[in-house]
Amino acid sequence: MSDLAARLSAIDLRIADAARAAGRDPEDLTRIVVTKFHPAALVTELHALGVRDVGENRQQELSAKRDELTSLDDVRWHFIGQAQTNKAAAIRRSAEAVHSVDRERLADALHRAADSDDLLDVLVQVNLTDDQGRGGVAPGDARRLAEHILELTSLRLRGVMAVAPLDEEPASAFERLRAIADDVRTVDPAADWISAGMTGDFAEAIAAGATHLRIGSAITGPRPDRG
Repeated sequence: MSDLAARLSAIDLRIADAARAAGRDPEDLTRIVVTKFHPAALVTELHALGVRDVGENRQQELSAKRDELTSLDDVRWHFIGQAQTNKAAAIRRSAEAVHSVDRERLADALHRAADSDDLLDVLVQVNLTDDQGRGGVAPGDARRLAEHILELTSLRLRGVMAVAPLDEEPASAFERLRAIADDVRTVDPAADWISAGMTGDFAEAIAAGATHLRIGSAITGPRPDRG
């Protein structure tokens, strides 16, 4: 077994254990492998190991890998980073799902970029911190943004996304996110995704109802030196 295969298997075992501990079916969870700064060749290796959901933080990297890996037509690409409105068209061309919609202008830009009848899956990113400079809509505004997304016919509201704050226990942060997710589902019951949990806190996220986990270096290994 390669090192990559061993790391992937170890994480999947931990995810399954956490799911069962929370009384959940591991099959109901989607593990997204984040390949930030890694070459496209790593995605090919991951695909050979059965990975079908891949996440990227940067539009340029997402677009480049998607263009290089056109033969992997069953990979589902998730954009999980902060998005500029002027990059919306490029993001839409390369991603099946955008987890980081945090303002109406971005939702509008993604909608205007539609060039086919295909729907783009989007999630409302929620800022669980007091730092307004961080990505995400304020918790109290999540429902209003969700309602706006529902008016955009080329977008499909899937749910909510968040990153746990550094100064709070992940369990309590994710419980707050779950409450926000419940509120969003009052305007669209089908918006049942909760994108939460990374290497250090996915067990707490699973216990709070997360459906999509974003795991990076614990699977991919250390990021290459970009210097």
